[in-house]
Amino acid sequence: MNRNHKLSGLAALSIALTLAYAAAHAAVSAEEAAALKAALTPMGAEKAANKDGTIPAWNGGLTTVTPGFINGGRRPDPFASDKAVYSVDAKNVQEHAARLPDGVKQLMQRYPNSFRVDVYPTRRTAAAPQYVYDNTFRNATRAKMVETSAGPVPEGAFAGVPFPIPKTGAEVMWNVLLRWRGESWYSEFNGYTLTPDGKQVLVQQTRNDYQMPYYAPDGSPEKFSGEHWMVRSINTGPAIRAGEALTGREQLNGDKTQVWVYLTGQRRVRKLPNACCDTPTPFSAGVASFDEVEGFSGRLDRFDWKLVGKQEMLIPYNSNRSLVPFKDNELVGEHHLNPDNVRWELHRVWVVEANLKAGQRHTSPRSRYYIDEDSWLLVWGDRWDSKGQLARSQFTLPVAMPDVPAQAATTWGAYDHMAGSMFVTLVMNQQKSQYKIQKRYSDSVFTPDAMAGEGVR
Repeated sequence: MNRNHKLSGLAALSIALTLAYAAAHAAVSAEEAAALKAALTPMGAEKAANKDGTIPAWNGGLTTVTPGFINGGRRPDPFASDKAVYSVDAKNVQEHAARLPDGVKQLMQRYPNSFRVDVYPTRRTAAAPQYVYDNTFRNATRAKMVETSAGPVPEGAFAGVPFPIPKTGAEVMWNVLLRWRGESWYSEFNGYTLTPDGKQVLVQQTRNDYQMPYYAPDGSPEKFSGEHWMVRSINTGPAIRAGEALTGREQLNGDKTQVWVYLTGQRRVRKLPNACCDTPTPFSAGVASFDEVEGFSGRLDRFDWKLVGKQEMLIPYNSNRSLVPFKDNELVGEHHLNPDNVRWELHRVWVVEANLKAGQRHTSPRSRYYIDEDSWLLVWGDRWDSKGQLARSQFTLPVAMPDVPAQAATTWGAYDHMAGSMFVTLVMNQQKSQYKIQKRYSDSVFTPDAMAGEGVR
């Protein structure tokens, strides 16, 4: 074979691989997308009940606001009269082991006298506005995954679930990152670290402004800049941290993401050089990393993402009861959340595994994530260290918000199984304003200059 023939063969192979990659990352067909108006919910979940009826059919979600609720006020529990069907603890965990993440079983083993899972009737409350449903349907056939310097990112998606009929693990994880939870909102909360000897340490008293330009009702894929998430975070306490601030503007391409911090000691704004991945977050006292925020956040380029499939699991869900107590320590215990105030239900979840790519580094080279099929909320994650030991778990507490409407996370946190410590944040029990839906903020709110003005002490 001469050199020209060899080059032609290599070119043909390159083209074949390119076409294979494109096919694997292309949008679904119109025929497949039609299922979103038939067997699937508008967000891509199975509409039907499971075989034994323990997971009911989806019938539109919860969109009726509890009488007397005021935007931003304490969110009521719409299912306060429900009784637990059964409980799982260290004594009967083996009977339910197949439906529990490894991290939950680890907590039961470590804290057999205090940690348990109270399982309530399953209620499929997830819902979204009609424009989100409409755009999710459009995204099914117009969105595709493309490779960038920061790994795979969606292209052509806007204002809806980007991949409602996912074919890859990366597509599911982008559904998590771009899930519906409102366009703009405000919250006030506390954050705590729990020490191995059971002490609660207040590390945050914070107020946050959030905005998702991705969900602007008057936007379009053509106008969308790729900047999908904005946050401004101001610490009001404890005293040693009062005045600290953080502003982030997250892009689909993580190389373009910008995060700034305001340092009170210097009275200066600094740009964070590496606000991603396994870098510890300053607001968690180093217990949680940036990519553990709300279960998972940030870029996908360090891992290979395997879509394991879908299975029925016991997960935190409709946990409005977590917001009912008026004191934080009624929710946050010595080593874990108070089981009395966390609701668990049986739901179908997508299971995705992340394995570190060759040549990359991370403190957790393997992870497994559980994502609710109805809301695309990542409800639990387990992470293993380089020795293959279960080292960490992340969780979120989904709350039914019929006023949005959405199933959105409030409290989230991370367990360090090796140290026996925990970080938990967005604890809103002592706050007057919990999750207040806002009119669209001015873009200038999410700038370093605005943060410096707010953060000075």
